[in-house]
Amino acid sequence: MVSIKWDGNQLQLLDQRLLPHTEKWLRIRSVQDAASAIKNMIVRGAPAIAITAAYGMALAVKSGFDRNKAHQLLLNARPTAVNLQWALERIKPIDDAQVCAEAEAIHHEDLHINQAIGHHGAKLLSGGVLTICNTGALATSGHGTALGMIRSAHDCGQDIHVYALETRPYLQGARLTAFECLKEAIPCTLITDGMAGALLKSGRISAAVAGCDRVARNGDTANKIGTYQLAILCRHHNIPFHIAMPWSTWDPNCPTGNSIPIEQRPSEEVRTILGNPIAPDGVEVWNPSFDVTPAELVTSWITETGICHPPFSPPA
Repeated sequence: MVSIKWDGNQLQLLDQRLLPHTEKWLRIRSVQDAASAIKNMIVRGAPAIAITAAYGMALAVKSGFDRNKAHQLLLNARPTAVNLQWALERIKPIDDAQVCAEAEAIHHEDLHINQAIGHHGAKLLSGGVLTICNTGALATSGHGTALGMIRSAHDCGQDIHVYALETRPYLQGARLTAFECLKEAIPCTLITDGMAGALLKSGRISAAVAGCDRVARNGDTANKIGTYQLAILCRHHNIPFHIAMPWSTWDPNCPTGNSIPIEQRPSEEVRTILGNPIAPDGVEVWNPSFDVTPAELVTSWITETGICHPPFSPPA
């Protein structure tokens, strides 16, 4: 399963806003289109955002668009996921003639990173595994990070059953994680976000896994809104809480979670579900897309180089 295609000249993205009922591919012809796709969540998931940004720079170079303006346009599309900045900084010193090849390298490397995270993390999982948002193939180049760990465990024949939080307000768990699990015959049960405590108390869950959009130097972890309360519930019920962390999401320049910028999303995402109004038009809405889980609530961080804990020592 993939959500990003590149033929050397043109980018195609699977429109994740329409899943699970409609699978529609969109042609991304310019850096402006790439930035819009990131901002409007046609593509989402920190690794997939980074890949799209890299190809956005390739499109900018191909069209003669000013590289500095393209860099800033993409950087501003979504502020929390540090992978976006990481990919753009990696592209920045590359000569025009090599930008396309570098973007392709970022794309291909991500799949190997996901598979390595899956290999290291699979050994931590068995039985019921609770997860939030979507951290699978749709959020990456393929395979996935936190869901990739589950996928690897399943592929190895381990007895795994996914419990997917629906993940309001954008419903990535209900629409995307459940979709991936059904596609690949991974046993899956969907629950609402408010059911997590009762489920953990029931004894069905052996571990919880989540992805990340930025990890501070001390291990504080930004992820989809709702992750913080899930980590608190896991601590209360003595359930391991693991973070799948590609090294590209670790930000050594960010000392703690207090320094992580939190994106605010449109009010209509909360007032509506898939465009259907569910709340009064005039009600005020607070809609942060992410929250920050303190490092002390995380059992381990699983990277492409192995299972880690702060202070982190990334590969050279």
